[in-house]
Formats: sequence, structure tokens, C-alpha cells
Amino acid sequence: MLTAHRTVAFLVLAGTWGAAIFAGLAYYRRREPRGIVTHLIALAQTLLIAQVGLGLLLLSDHHRAPHRLHYLYGSLSLLAALSPWLYAPVDRRRRLAWFAGATLVAGALAVRAYMTGT
Repeated sequence: MLTAHRTVAFLVLAGTWGAAIFAGLAYYRRREPRGIVTHLIALAQTLLIAQVGLGLLLLSDHHRAPHRLHYLYGSLSLLAALSPWLYAPVDRRRRLAWFAGATLVAGALAVRAYMTGT
């Protein structure tokens, strides 16, 4: 299970950074959020949920990270990615900017979580 957690960590990093870049480009080009951009953001959120779930399973099996900050950064990464669902404005383009920014922050926090977990 530890190998799965490490593998999903790389997928989380690639997914969050890729989704943030594509969403940022779509916002910069003044395009409506649809198609691949929305799917990439949903994929990044799903990967983060899976990663936290795997981490909780590892905790229940008495595997601990070397640094306690690993748990904080992992939790904050998930909360950052899901926060636009509560706070983003109704306008589609501005909502895209919120999701792009939150996904970028989630990716940065995921990098830090990875660094404290090894």
C-alpha cells in the first residue's frame, strides 16, 4: 500500500500542476471553461481524495510519516483544491480563475507534503 501511496503522489503532482496550467491558459485566453480543462480539474481533485484516502489507510495500519507536517500539508492540499466549491463566484470565467488558483496552491502544498513524507 505504501507503493500505491507513492505512485499516486506522482500522479497528484502531475495532475494538479497540469490542471492549473491548462486552466490558467484557458482563463488567460478568455475561453469558457469546458472540455479538457474541467476534466483535468476534476481529475486533480479525485487524485487528491484518493491520496488522502490511501494515507488514512496507511495510518490505520500504523505506518507513520517521518514528519508530522506531512499530514498538515496533505490535508491542506485537499482543502485548497476543494475550497472553490464553496467560495467561487457564479460567473464562469471568474470561477475558472478560482479553480485554477486553488489547484495551483494544492499542487504547491502537495510538493511540500511529498518532501516531508520521504
